[in-house]
Amino acid sequence: MADPIADLRARVADAETPREELAPYLAKVRSGAYAVTDDDVEELKRAGLSEDEIFEATVAAATAEGLRRLDAASRVIG
Repeated sequence: MADPIADLRARVADAETPREELAPYLAKVRSGAYAVTDDDVEELKRAGLSEDEIFEATVAAATAEGLRRLDAASRVIG
């Protein structure tokens, strides 16, 4: 059976570089996804991004952040 964490790492590594307009939004996703609102997404759509672009960038950023936190916890736990 393949390692699911390794699979996630590979998928995040292969993700496209997000457009510059996404930077503040993705910082919010990484630091506190609970604070993302519909208005944040609507602002990106008004800036010309598609829902698919926003979704894929969101999933990639959230997954990468989750993996970063997993790695930090693993270092602490040993």
